[in-house]
Amino acid sequence: MSLNETIPTLEGNASFGAYVARPEGSPRGAIIVIQEIFGVNPGIRQKCDKLAAEGWLAIAPDLFWRLQPETSLDPDVESEFQTALDLMGKFDQDTGVRDIEATIHHIRQTLGVAKVGCVGYCLGGRLAFMTAARTDIDASVGYYGVGIDGLLGEKHAIANPLMLHIPTEDGFVSRETQAAIHAGLGDHPRVTLYDYEGLDHGFATEHGKRRVEDAANLADSRTAAFFAEHLV
Repeated sequence: MSLNETIPTLEGNASFGAYVARPEGSPRGAIIVIQEIFGVNPGIRQKCDKLAAEGWLAIAPDLFWRLQPETSLDPDVESEFQTALDLMGKFDQDTGVRDIEATIHHIRQTLGVAKVGCVGYCLGGRLAFMTAARTDIDASVGYYGVGIDGLLGEKHAIANPLMLHIPTEDGFVSRETQAAIHAGLGDHPRVTLYDYEGLDHGFATEHGKRRVEDAANLADSRTAAFFAEHLV
């Protein structure tokens, strides 16, 4: 595992690792890549590397550091999938958002990049929504975020642009939940929603069985345009 950055918590009494990918030359801005339940695994690190190749400073904080530091799991291996579910059950999401906020501060104050966005997947998609509502992040993107219908009471706190990618056959997000997301956020002036008909959870993963190439490329192109508009 190649965590190559150390970030202090908001309280300043501890620190946690992160994977950072740096662009050639000055960054266009910074993007926090928020992990799935599988930790900062090769797929998340590849997300960072691709963003760095596009000119961004990309950083993936190790959000499970209090439970199992340097978690890196393969969703296609059943035993590792079960480990991920166990970690998810123990993970304090409110504290995780505070670690994301600490990452925002670290990027701006220590790494010297003012404009900061985030992109999250699965659990990270939910945390991206929470980050948009609870911090001053400049732009946020969530892919197949889980349980967002239960967070809609926070929507009025979203002050900066948020984009959500929603596969319609998501095995972890029911049609009823999707309908609630559309009803709650469809007219929000700072929220953009995209549906992906017939696709399941994890379609934009970098590695493994879940990836659907054309849809992943479409969603990523929308994300790239979104960040180019709101972070540059």
